[in-house]
Amino acid sequence: MTVIHVPGSKSVTARALFLAAAANGTSTLVRPLSSDDTEGFAQGLTGLGYRVAQEPDRWRIEGRPGGPAAAEADIYCRDGATTARFLPTLAAAGASGSYRFDASPQMRRRPLAPLTDALRFLGVDLHHEAAEGHHPLRIRAAGIKGGELTLDAGQSSQYLTALLMLGPLTETGLRITVTELVSAPYIEITLAMMRSFGVEVTRSGPGGNVFTVPPGGYRATGYAIEPDASTASYFFAAAALTGGEVTVPGLGTDALQGDLAFTGVLRRMGAEVRTTAESTTVRSTGTLHGLTVNMRDISDTMPTLAAIAPYASGPVRIEDVGNTRVKECDRLEACAENLRRMGITVATGPDWIEILPGTPRAAEIATHGDHRIVMSFAVAGLRTPGLGYDDPGCVRKTYPRFHEEFAAFAKDLGKSG
Repeated sequence: MTVIHVPGSKSVTARALFLAAAANGTSTLVRPLSSDDTEGFAQGLTGLGYRVAQEPDRWRIEGRPGGPAAAEADIYCRDGATTARFLPTLAAAGASGSYRFDASPQMRRRPLAPLTDALRFLGVDLHHEAAEGHHPLRIRAAGIKGGELTLDAGQSSQYLTALLMLGPLTETGLRITVTELVSAPYIEITLAMMRSFGVEVTRSGPGGNVFTVPPGGYRATGYAIEPDASTASYFFAAAALTGGEVTVPGLGTDALQGDLAFTGVLRRMGAEVRTTAESTTVRSTGTLHGLTVNMRDISDTMPTLAAIAPYASGPVRIEDVGNTRVKECDRLEACAENLRRMGITVATGPDWIEILPGTPRAAEIATHGDHRIVMSFAVAGLRTPGLGYDDPGCVRKTYPRFHEEFAAFAKDLGKSG
């Protein structure tokens, strides 16, 4: 059996940085993810005037419930969607200040409109400099009273997360009615983490689609960041594909992240999955079955499944993942393009992809600058040697040492499998 220690969760780290910055007091984050995305978030906080002290495996953030210390700032959000959506929301709640936010060309293409429209509805003075609903944007902060609003979070759950975390910073709180929601487990992460920082959100309405967030602010705390479940999917898939066994400590029955449910997909394909309070283990004979699966709630792991799908005994059809078309790239088409390069028959629709079994051949993977495309097809490379990448370094977004650590893992897996 191979044990792999996965880096901290990007999603949890980003939320913890927001909550710590907004809290009353100094918070300590233990084992946060150190990657381009999270470093960009921390740098953005510093640019806004928050004090962030970074040590190995431990970051301390001095909270400012009243908002940024800087009266004005020009913040570059890099490629980070959480940075680009959460930081403007945090800044907008400040009592005063003028802030400009911009991002990479890749992030500039990704949509912001549902969030920025909601902020405008709440009275925020916000202006998109170029394309409406996209970065760059300017915000003139003057505090937010709060109130009721309706939100479509069908493209990204991050819009709802940003507004939920904003709620306690408003004068009267927020009542948010959600008409559409994708990746719902990420909202459960947000609610659990807000609870840890002293805020309880209540849900009502049909299906719990109405969120009531009280005012009053957050309290500082110490917070341990759990391993990234999306990243763990590559190691779980590798064990399932090669007939090996892998254990990931820190992702157990109490894990916050919904992407751990990817192991349930592997179970349906024939792998053995064991989850305890402390860890999750995947073991397989290397024989995988085809299936049809709805991955709406765990869509970040869609490329992982797509990359191993050709090695299954029957077709693999992944449904309800239209939101993956507006991620770092159009992930549905990127997966289809690369599988076809490998000689695999693939069909796609607006929100689905179907992959037929085949014998993949070596090819150069077109990454489209997307870390998840690289890491997913690295798993396929365990059965199809010779795969290359046009931009292998884009993994720095979430896992800078992925290639070295995955190679070492694969070597250990081969010995134990």
